[in-house]
Amino acid sequence: MDTAEVQHVDVVVVGGGLAGLSTAAYLSEKGKKVALLEKGLLGGRAVTFSLKGFSFNFGAHAIYGRDTSILKTFEKELGIDVDWRDFKPNKAKYDIGDELTAVPANVKGLFRTKLVKGADKLKFTFEIFKTLTSMEKGHPHLSIKKWMDQHNLTEDVKEMMLTLASSNFFTSEPEKIPSDVYFDYYRRLFTTNKPVAYVGGGWQTLINKFVNVIERNGSEILTKARVESVSTEGDRIVEVQSKKGNFRAKEFVFCAPPSELAKMLVDTDLEYSVKHYAHYEPSYVFVYDLGLKNRIDVPYSYVYDKPNKMFITDISFYDEGCVPEGGQLLQAIAYIKKEELDDKERLTEIEEKIEAMYDKHFSGWRDELVVPRKSKRASAQEIKWKMNQEPMPVYFPDYRNAFFAGDWCEGKGQLSELSFTSAYEASQLILQKDED
Repeated sequence: MDTAEVQHVDVVVVGGGLAGLSTAAYLSEKGKKVALLEKGLLGGRAVTFSLKGFSFNFGAHAIYGRDTSILKTFEKELGIDVDWRDFKPNKAKYDIGDELTAVPANVKGLFRTKLVKGADKLKFTFEIFKTLTSMEKGHPHLSIKKWMDQHNLTEDVKEMMLTLASSNFFTSEPEKIPSDVYFDYYRRLFTTNKPVAYVGGGWQTLINKFVNVIERNGSEILTKARVESVSTEGDRIVEVQSKKGNFRAKEFVFCAPPSELAKMLVDTDLEYSVKHYAHYEPSYVFVYDLGLKNRIDVPYSYVYDKPNKMFITDISFYDEGCVPEGGQLLQAIAYIKKEELDDKERLTEIEEKIEAMYDKHFSGWRDELVVPRKSKRASAQEIKWKMNQEPMPVYFPDYRNAFFAGDWCEGKGQLSELSFTSAYEASQLILQKDED
């Protein structure tokens, strides 16, 4: 396409990660002609690639609270089949140093865990009960640490609550999480029948399903189509200019991180609104995957190292198709702070601790190793939950035809669930305009 050519569509979606793909698929299925523009390859941070017969995912492809997940709604309304692989809570353990104990992913795990005992276990159970019944909602101006201090909880109960937060929010600083975010998340997680599930085939299978929906409805996907600028008229966006051409539309959904949006939206009224969020800190992790030629069988598929705030998941236990016959794919994730990203000594220390964790729980892995994959500064989520950071709105009042979606936006849940819920909300707002 000549860069001077203008293409007219109903909706332009900028960004081809999970939020952009699900938005484009949903609106296409509802009759909108959509142009999806992605600067690189589809998937964003949620991609799968093959190496020596192993399918590695960038980031854990877990869905939290899957029976209440908005992905179930997409699955039904788009006519796609997600190959759900449900997490088994009885195979999840906390490593508390000298022993392993149950992870309180459900009520049964709560009563089996040794993280808290006696009266503290009853106290923690009561806090969970208050959360489930919405008696306790926290407060946006109180971190979970300050909330716990104000409620005079014992040290063991505090430690239990922070351990849960660290392992579910992918953070080494759980005490900084806003208390309202904390309680809202656990209200959903403890009321679900399926706390965690994996996607069979990894993210790529889900990406392919969204692509099929978009294409079967006559909409268009353009990769390597970086958006360079945006044109406005009055209180509306009218056009985006990209490397693959210029696109005019009635509605625009931006599914690119705020740091990228700020560059696209220069000289618009949205520039300053978005810049506020462009300086936010993502949630960083160190990912260390192992592809093994033979399985090392242990009685658990997930183990969380409580002292070091890192965990291992046996991905191939849930998704046997991601490995050659008889093989095993293990994924270790350690939570890291922003200031550690350029500290080579600290990153080496984390790597050594991960390998020690593998040695402890999957003894003999070095002899079975076919291929390792390391990502020392991966972004698990574009927003890290702490008191001075809040999610970006799905829309701003400056432009009534501009919407936003992604795991940095307002929505429900964490990680990919935020991408899906914000995408669904943006799509609904666009479709409601047809009814007005």
